[in-house]
Amino acid sequence: MSLTGKAILEINPDAQVNIVREDNSSEETITWLNGTPEISKEDIDAKKQEIVDRLANEETNKENLKASAKAKLVAGEPLTEEEAETIVL
Repeated sequence: MSLTGKAILEINPDAQVNIVREDNSSEETITWLNGTPEISKEDIDAKKQEIVDRLANEETNKENLKASAKAKLVAGEPLTEEEAETIVL
């Protein structure tokens, strides 16, 4: 699912849309289906940025947990459950 589609569904989980992007274009055409109320481009763009920021923060937090787990393992300290879950055995 496209980022635009995810953003629309986070704003309105019941939304029914058709999103088309032409080849080599960044422009998307959104067709609102079955009476779905239209969401402004500005609201969709703001939600897309929230999603991108959230994913980046989640990745940063995961990397921080891995680093913390590694440091604790080297020091012989116990890991939190969250840190332990970052380790692939």
